[in-house]
Amino acid sequence: MPAERVLVTGASGFIGPHVVARLQAAGYLVRITQRNAAPVADGVEAIVTGDLAQPIDWRPALAGVSHVVHLAGLAHAGPGLIEALYQRINAEATLELAEAAREAGIARFVYLSSIKAQIGNVDSAEISETDEPRPDDAYGRSKLAAEQGLAALDLDWVSLRPVLVYGPGVKANMAALLKLARLPVPLPLGDLKAPRSLVAVENLAEAVAFALTPPCPARRSYIVSDPEPISVAEMIAAMRQGLGRKPSLVPVPAGLLRLAAQIVGKSDAFAKLSGGLVARPDALLRAGWQPPAGTRQALARLAASARAG
Repeated sequence: MPAERVLVTGASGFIGPHVVARLQAAGYLVRITQRNAAPVADGVEAIVTGDLAQPIDWRPALAGVSHVVHLAGLAHAGPGLIEALYQRINAEATLELAEAAREAGIARFVYLSSIKAQIGNVDSAEISETDEPRPDDAYGRSKLAAEQGLAALDLDWVSLRPVLVYGPGVKANMAALLKLARLPVPLPLGDLKAPRSLVAVENLAEAVAFALTPPCPARRSYIVSDPEPISVAEMIAAMRQGLGRKPSLVPVPAGLLRLAAQIVGKSDAFAKLSGGLVARPDALLRAGWQPPAGTRQALARLAASARAG
């Protein structure tokens, strides 16, 4: 039986190369889309489709394809971008591709959504897929709109809502935390114990591969996270273990740290650092998804790879 071919969009981003490698390891033929022609990994086929901001004729890209993994989109860039741009790229373009996939007889369409489609910015919360979605920014609303549009199509689709993703090459908040962990000094973060859900990039790639298989029920959304949440203090300790060092965490009360952050104009940054969010992947685990990486071990490897780099 010939190998099935998967079309992957957004393969050049942080998550994309991990997904492509996992799909190849699973025996799929992989075709990726590109805005402009660029070198690709061994064994990967590429097709130039252009920018999602404009309508695309997806028929050439979908020819001979069995499944679609749609990773491409406008990232969560914070305030400043107009909502219409998020809606165009994250919702309308997704549904245009999904409709073309339906017409092409695609077996399954996997969409990379976000936990932001489920919930907005909170200091502390525990959520599940059964909670009513309450996105509170343009990015989250655009991701939810895409999911709602998929639900209206006669198509086998799966939407994955990852929490904060970490791994080699990570940027933004996790990169800042890694930078803190690498400082050769004790850190006053020992009392930051609010639990937080993360997902290792290899676990997310495994979830994408699992979502393409019959054991994963279709036509629904799934939270994707490492099974056990972890606190900021535990994250730092794990990273420093990967660096071959002791945790060196001083238990300064969070209230004092919050006051200090307010004085220096870093209240928002501290809120993101100290807040908690528990989002468990119960539905995926029940379906049979088996994440390969443990959180502490993956964080230690991340720090070790950053040091080597």
